[in-house]
Amino acid sequence: MNLPTSFPSSSSSADPEVSSKPLKTTKETHPNLPPGLILDENGKVCKVCNSWADISKIKKRVGATKDTSENQNKKSLVGMGGFATMMNNSNTNTNQGNKIINEEGKEKKEDRLNCPPDNIILGRSTWNFLHTTAAYYPLKANENQKIQMKNLLESLSIFYPCNWCSLDFQKDFKKNPPQVEGRENLMKWLCERHNEVNKKLGKNEFNCEIKNLDNRWKDGPEDGSCD
Repeated sequence: MNLPTSFPSSSSSADPEVSSKPLKTTKETHPNLPPGLILDENGKVCKVCNSWADISKIKKRVGATKDTSENQNKKSLVGMGGFATMMNNSNTNTNQGNKIINEEGKEKKEDRLNCPPDNIILGRSTWNFLHTTAAYYPLKANENQKIQMKNLLESLSIFYPCNWCSLDFQKDFKKNPPQVEGRENLMKWLCERHNEVNKKLGKNEFNCEIKNLDNRWKDGPEDGSCD
């Protein structure tokens, strides 16, 4: 059975020719939102396309607007009655982005383990899954395994929650079809795709030699630090 050289067309997949450049908020188009937030295909802020730090800017802006309104109200208060009202409305805990300052003045990190993933958590988890799966892929895959792996990668490129990321993934797949003949081919192919993303993000590229990939995703470093 011969494998296709490119992914079959699917009604549920996005057209790879469509621009994968994300739409972002600007001061002109979204004056009530922080600029630079990535929008989804429906024009709404995309949670899985932005980091939580970026999303939190929305709360900060809303909070800043609220504080300005409250300060104006406080200025209108006079006498001891106004002073008492301000004291009663004060809070011993102050939110600062993802930091919480408790009443002792010590910083406490906010627990987000039970929160929906942002683009950083989702991306890291996806790459961990893909690289580890490739590390345990057969040294020489049979025809059925090749088909199943291609199906997995195609499905991921279609259903990845970040729409702009999935479009970019599909375009890259079309330009560089998955190498699924065996584990070494697949590991190197995934490493190269990951490095393409790292280039776009201004991150360092990873050494795609099999020894380095095995140390990172299967065997652990030679110094035994992960044993």
